[in-house]
Amino acid sequence: MANKPIIVIGAGMCGVSTAIWLQRSGHSVILMDKGAPGMGASYGNAGLLAQWAVAPVTSPTLLREAPRLLLDPASPLFMKWSYFPKLLPWLSQYLSHANDAATRRIVSNLIPILSDAVDQHKSLVRGTGLERWICDSKFSYAYKSKAHFDADAYAWSMKKLAGFEPVVLTGADVQDCEPILGANIQCLAVLEGQGHITNPGQYIAELTNHFIKNGGKFLQAEVRDLQRTGGRISQIETDLGAFECSRAVITAGIWSKELMKKLGLKVPLETERGYHVIFENPSEMPRNPMMITSGKFGVNPMDMGLRCAGTVELGDHHAGPSKAPIQFLRQNAKVAFPNLTFSGTQEWMGFRPSTPDSVPLIGELGNSGIYAGFGHQHVGLTAGPKTGRLIAQLIDGNSPNMDMTPYAPERYTG
Repeated sequence: MANKPIIVIGAGMCGVSTAIWLQRSGHSVILMDKGAPGMGASYGNAGLLAQWAVAPVTSPTLLREAPRLLLDPASPLFMKWSYFPKLLPWLSQYLSHANDAATRRIVSNLIPILSDAVDQHKSLVRGTGLERWICDSKFSYAYKSKAHFDADAYAWSMKKLAGFEPVVLTGADVQDCEPILGANIQCLAVLEGQGHITNPGQYIAELTNHFIKNGGKFLQAEVRDLQRTGGRISQIETDLGAFECSRAVITAGIWSKELMKKLGLKVPLETERGYHVIFENPSEMPRNPMMITSGKFGVNPMDMGLRCAGTVELGDHHAGPSKAPIQFLRQNAKVAFPNLTFSGTQEWMGFRPSTPDSVPLIGELGNSGIYAGFGHQHVGLTAGPKTGRLIAQLIDGNSPNMDMTPYAPERYTG
């Protein structure tokens, strides 16, 4: 089996990163995806290297706030109500983490895979000629007032555990820092030393090209089954035929759920459907990426225009897009940027693969030779390079310099 390739299933940020790190370790690697590289959730995200995104949605106040958020059309939380009965088992597990002890545990588990993300991305692209895609920047949280910032103290206390403390601007200093913001934004919490990607889809496509130029193989194929011999992975069956392998890595985002079912494992993975609106040829751009806190969406100046991305819609990953989240983004962008004009818009919806405990699955399934690298929720782009590096280390038998227990797939598959 040693002379057979490793097959990585899923060519988003996590999959491409895994393929490159394995290739650099001397392995023969085949990268597979039913679509083009980077065209899933990796394509349409906010493009933020969200080192600071350590505080989960399941904060201690969520149980109290959830009913209002779900019923208020002006909130950033939406529900596909037809899917609600099927979602209930996952949702009950998810909400069980909405307390201080669980939140602190989640934060401590997210810090190791997020807090050095900019450096991890730079390490991934070093020497590839792709450094231009990674931009150093500040990141700001835009609040209506200092009182709204103060009300967010719990989340900021969690970010402080990861070493992120903001410089707080108020009054006219806000518009001096970010002239695009309207007068209704009266407080800006600014984090130094952050980063963003100017075109996530193209970034991943070019990383894949780099992988291919260095001897890797990409196949656009749909995986139909994973075959094991003596309990260990032996081949992957696809619509293009069967491919033998020494190991397999599943980095297929929400579609990993179906692949795990083929292994007889029911992983509680559900979809936080996310949306974006791109304002084409904008009359102005922010100087740095930011979060509009009233709408819980990220804003990033990109190659193709101004991208506003966010919201959470709980629902099926087979259903089409809804109108309400897109309208929400448009309305809130208009309020935040009252003088913005543009030539047109693009709209998109994607699927964030979410676990009940907000922590991804990273590691081997027993002694099967099958490795998981999915369930990153809102931080797949951010944590992709670190995830790929960790999986490559595990496959090579090298112990990562961090405790991998919190990410072990056995917590859901055992």
